[in-house]
Amino acid sequence: MARCLYHSNFQNFMKADNKSIFGTLCENYHGEALTTTRDAWLREISILKNVLRGFDDNGEIVFEYDIPRLGKRVDVVLLLKGIIFCLEFKVGESKILEGDIDQVLDYALDLKNFHKFSEDHIIVPVLIATNYRSSSKLIQMSVYDDKVVNPIVSGEAGIAELLSEVLQKFPNEPPIDKNWIISPYAPTPTIIEAAKTLYENHSVENITRHEADKVSTDQTIAYILKIVRDSKRENKKSICFVTGVPGAGKTLVGLEVAIKQTYQGNDEPVHDEGAVYLSGNGPLVAVLNEALAQDNYKKCREKGEPKKLTDSRREVSKSIQMIHRYRDNMLAKIKNPVENGILEIDPHKAVKMEQAGFGEVEHVAIFDEAQRSWTHKRLADYLKRGGTYGNKLKVPNFPLSEAAFLIWSLDQREDWATIVCLVGGGQEINTGEAGISEWIKALNEKFPHWNVYISPKLTEPEYAEGKVNDLLKDNPNVTYAESLHLGVSLRSFRAEKLSAFVHSLLSFDGKAYAIYDEIKEKYPIVLTRDIAKAKKWLHNKVRGTERTGVLITKESARFKPLGIHVLPSGDENAVHWFLEDKADTRASNYLEDAATEIQVQGLELDYTCVLWDADMRYENGAWKFYRFNGQTKWVEQKAETESRQELMKYMLNAYRVLLTRARMGMVICVPYGNPNKNVNGFWEDSTRLPEYYNGTYEYLKSLRIEEI
Repeated sequence: MARCLYHSNFQNFMKADNKSIFGTLCENYHGEALTTTRDAWLREISILKNVLRGFDDNGEIVFEYDIPRLGKRVDVVLLLKGIIFCLEFKVGESKILEGDIDQVLDYALDLKNFHKFSEDHIIVPVLIATNYRSSSKLIQMSVYDDKVVNPIVSGEAGIAELLSEVLQKFPNEPPIDKNWIISPYAPTPTIIEAAKTLYENHSVENITRHEADKVSTDQTIAYILKIVRDSKRENKKSICFVTGVPGAGKTLVGLEVAIKQTYQGNDEPVHDEGAVYLSGNGPLVAVLNEALAQDNYKKCREKGEPKKLTDSRREVSKSIQMIHRYRDNMLAKIKNPVENGILEIDPHKAVKMEQAGFGEVEHVAIFDEAQRSWTHKRLADYLKRGGTYGNKLKVPNFPLSEAAFLIWSLDQREDWATIVCLVGGGQEINTGEAGISEWIKALNEKFPHWNVYISPKLTEPEYAEGKVNDLLKDNPNVTYAESLHLGVSLRSFRAEKLSAFVHSLLSFDGKAYAIYDEIKEKYPIVLTRDIAKAKKWLHNKVRGTERTGVLITKESARFKPLGIHVLPSGDENAVHWFLEDKADTRASNYLEDAATEIQVQGLELDYTCVLWDADMRYENGAWKFYRFNGQTKWVEQKAETESRQELMKYMLNAYRVLLTRARMGMVICVPYGNPNKNVNGFWEDSTRLPEYYNGTYEYLKSLRIEEI
């Protein structure tokens, strides 16, 4: 009964005593079911016994069928004459709420997309508000031609008639596999959904899509945990670099390693062996923490446990932190000012533990998006002035890059330590982000006693400009491991080759059209010059609680004439954008506020619109880069200095990030610009000339991307 609480054919269900069915539900439920839940079960059993009289005895009934991706269960599933009915009961309710319709539609879509033995069958989502005095008069397939019927609603009295009408409308459906109840289930969660499930002490392998020959998250996790165990057993320091294509599950791997190492199969954390998951991505940390806190708070309330939301937030923040918060905590322990360029712990600020080193230093630290760690210059300048606003600890003459300082921090342990660096290729998006070469230089120059485990992919051009082999050639402690690379995108479950398509599009390697032709059926990518058409396409695509949103680069500047505003900075705005209900104007689904690469990196939506501004243009077979001066014109950025070259790289990477945020499909909107002139013959808007956009549009059109 692991996948449900009760399962039977109609014949045995009708014969069974109501109390025995209820007893089975209670027995298989994890924990004590709430009184409201128990009352609902009794009512559902009674209703369905009346409804199913006269239907095929061979039909099957399933109570509380588990959908791992959502961490929820479908109230009742009926398998009848080749049709799958998903029933969501609202016992005692007389009103139909949009949120409840979305809920049952979500269940149906999850079965369609991820449940192997459901994908070829008609699925009918049914919302039953027991005191509702009407029922749906129209039964029709959705416009998406995916065999999911538009949600239908009914009160208690109309259920039997609805079932009969559906069976009459679809009379010749093929039989459902006899092993439906244990069908392979291959969910691809959003990072938010996955984190919620992980926090409940599940594993990645239970919540991610598995194709044994491709997806290797479980192998990667096992290999990292072996490095941790070996480091402990041999009393050594180790660092490993995990690579992966965009959306491959690097963050999931990091979260699971942190949780598994901290709990090691126990209900409580193991003393002094814990791990911390750290990210330099403020919006990601904020969104994950708030989502986990709200989920934890809700579940505690459902169980009748007294808990405040602030308590849940405090509890969650122990596991997921900003790198900068961790860094600043360590900075507070050093001798200040720094003398002779050497960092030392001030014994008056930290306690040294026997044979362990200084306290408050974890054995295991996971650094997500390690390529975004700060250069020495950026960190030193920041600390010299005491932070962005000059109101933090001032540390003049700081001698290390952020990568070197983070390694130094764990090196303060005298017994053992392991660092896990999760690396995205070509995803440095801010000036002052060092890339992965800074980590390797620090290991070579300052920490040669550390053992280095790297993915062979780290030697490719998109990482450290292809210089990794040269940087490591004289390091004797390097081990290359295929298990440290995640090669399949979990984000885009419909298009595992999306990252390859985006790479080809941006690099002009000539493969983009062929890849697009391969993925377009499962993963629609369309092109338009009209933002209104783009929004309409998005609105027509999303169903249930699926999320959509408009994306722009931070260098975009002329989006206001299109009715688009940039999402204000501040992590709280990203939290609202990603988490609020679609009825909330702050939510991404409203398509009013566009998020930048800074706000969406590491996160994802179901469908996106990438709004392509004049900051990166296709001209004469190459990308040209421009920054708006804030007033009247765009200024071309030329590779005349090293800093300018870095900026151009970051601008290209920004589009790489935006083009890989969608799980199910995207529309690319390249505006027309403004072709109008005033009465004197001058351009009406010289900042949006058509020529700024036409080259990009023609290039994308040449890839035969479908236009709408």
